[in-house]
Amino acid sequence: MATAKHQAPVPDYALVFTSPLGPLGVCLQQGAVSRIDYLPAAHKPADNGSPGARRLARSLERYFADGSHPLDIDVQLAGTAFQQRVWRALRAIPPGETRSYGELARQLGSGARAVGNACRHNPAPVIVPCHRVVSAAGPGGYAGKMTGPPLRRKCWLLEHEGVAVKGLKNR
Repeated sequence: MATAKHQAPVPDYALVFTSPLGPLGVCLQQGAVSRIDYLPAAHKPADNGSPGARRLARSLERYFADGSHPLDIDVQLAGTAFQQRVWRALRAIPPGETRSYGELARQLGSGARAVGNACRHNPAPVIVPCHRVVSAAGPGGYAGKMTGPPLRRKCWLLEHEGVAVKGLKNR
């Protein structure tokens, strides 16, 4: 008797946006972003025709055309109270600026590892700009990875916003 592999359900994306980083799958909940996934290149652009998806697409287009464009987009994210605090603090960091994990931890009365863990579990990258949080010794990680495509995405986003990634320590 064969057993079926358990697969996670495919999210119902309200928008699949073509970005310079590849397709972004965006889930909306009551018009607010609840999740963004980096998708494989095979995904084609699409939207569900909702006003929220169209507004979001226009805002993402402006941001990817000009990294200084702020992404003032409503979010409704599932997470712990601490994660919510970190994600709010991330959204307060302006484009083109960075904070270290330690700086953010001091601001929140927490530890750098806890801040890093909340960043790692950020369900809406780009809009909740965890890429703006860097290590005291260099760019740090992105999505829980220290190398490969995730780190290249982080560096691209920082450079797009005008941050000299090569100027970060140990880079």
